[in-house]
Order: sequence, then C-alpha cells, then structure tokens
Amino acid sequence: MEAKVESNRRKMTGVVVRDKMDKTVVIEVEKFLKHPKYHKYLKKKRRYKAHDEKNECRTGDRVLIVESRPLSKEKRWVVKSVVEKEKLMLVQEEVGKHDTGQN
Repeated sequence: MEAKVESNRRKMTGVVVRDKMDKTVVIEVEKFLKHPKYHKYLKKKRRYKAHDEKNECRTGDRVLIVESRPLSKEKRWVVKSVVEKEKLMLVQEEVGKHDTGQN
C-alpha cells in the first residue's frame, strides 16, 4: 500500500507574465485581502520567479507553483503544472469600401 504524502510546502496559482529567461518564468499571484477596519476587499499582487525545467510555460498561462529550496538569488519556487493554457484571440479584420477611402 502506498501512503499519500502531504507536503508542508506552500502552493499558489498565478499567471505567467514573463518567460524570456532560460528555465525561469515570472509568475504574478493575485490575492484578495479584507481590510481589518473598513472591511473592504483589496487586491494585492506579487511576483515570484519560478523554475520551469522544460521551458513549457508561455506568457498568459495559469500555473501552479510550489515552494522549494533556494535555486538562485531570487528563485524559490518550482512550476508544478500548467493549469490552463493561454487562450489565443483570433482577430478578423473586415475591410469594406468605406474603410479604404475608395468610392
């Protein structure tokens, strides 16, 4: 029998905002926090550098990151999985007679 191993490592879900580095992506995590006095919900954003071994993450992907040992000066997270790929928007340009300036 295999026992399920629970990890004490923190997990977060965020969006890839930069993927220009080799095996490193920048993830932006959004949190909603309630103000203690005014009870208004505030949106907080924080960016983390995460290790992406296979360079499979692209800008706009939603990913799950897991805390790890320090891998470099600023990298302390590892991309565990890609939750959702970026949805490509197809833009159709319709050019009519009126748009070209011809009669």
